[in-house]
Amino acid sequence: MNTPRPADPVDLEDQQETQVPPSWFTTSLAATVETASVEVGGIPIDYRAWGEQAASGLVLVHGGAAHARWWDHIGPLLSADRRVVALDLSGHGDSGRREKYTLDQWAREVLEVAEHAGIATPPVVIGHSMGGFVALRAAGVYGSALAGIVVIDSPVHDMTPEDRAARDARAFGPLVVYPSREAAIARFHPIPDQPTLPYVRAHIAATSIRPVHGGWSWKFDPAIFGRPEATPALLHQLDCRVAIFHAEHGIVPPHTTELMYDRLGRRAPVIEIPAAGHHVMLDHPIALVTGIRTLLSDWDHSLPAQP
Repeated sequence: MNTPRPADPVDLEDQQETQVPPSWFTTSLAATVETASVEVGGIPIDYRAWGEQAASGLVLVHGGAAHARWWDHIGPLLSADRRVVALDLSGHGDSGRREKYTLDQWAREVLEVAEHAGIATPPVVIGHSMGGFVALRAAGVYGSALAGIVVIDSPVHDMTPEDRAARDARAFGPLVVYPSREAAIARFHPIPDQPTLPYVRAHIAATSIRPVHGGWSWKFDPAIFGRPEATPALLHQLDCRVAIFHAEHGIVPPHTTELMYDRLGRRAPVIEIPAAGHHVMLDHPIALVTGIRTLLSDWDHSLPAQP
């Protein structure tokens, strides 16, 4: 797939390289965070949580080969009046590994993490890329057990870019062991590659690796890409609210967003993040937070649309 890129990406990166981390970013990383683990299907699932335990809450679901810490600078900004949880799906981050991976199992992990983290009422699940597939599957299976889902640049008609890169043997094959932490970090780049805020990229790169015998390597299990592909069958009228976030320069073309909107019953708001690439939290995190906050405020003060 040819992925559109933002205009003048070199100029954007040149400007960003001169930036020091802004105060909102350093404050977010310094925010109080709880870390915990819950066993789901015999496997430990790690998660991070911000905010006080509360009746309402959010669960943030990362994309393929990513992990909970992609949300470190996002979660605190959403936690003023909600419990916010980001989990490592099995096969990712610091969670355990399985013999095989399915959307159904990942959806179960989302629901059990929400309960274990102290979210007392149906949560809103926010999923990016492959995480959007997980959110849709959770809504399809658990329905009214969710308050709503938000799907961020998820190509339900096709493979995610991570899945495609793994299938084409361009990335995500057997894990390479690097001789030093610095060498591993230097090899980090998102797929598809795109301009990023350098301080966000540096944080995510540093939290994406672990020490292994002989050096350092990535945290994900390559077997996560052997699961069955997502299909448009995930798209149907669901028993919870749904919203679609579209990255202007992401991987989901407008006609696919329209297809998703149509199959979801033409009731899901479509919110575009201007100038953003697929990995919105890496290039336009504040716009992403603003969109989520605005959507949740509307959901808090309105009734769901009737089919």
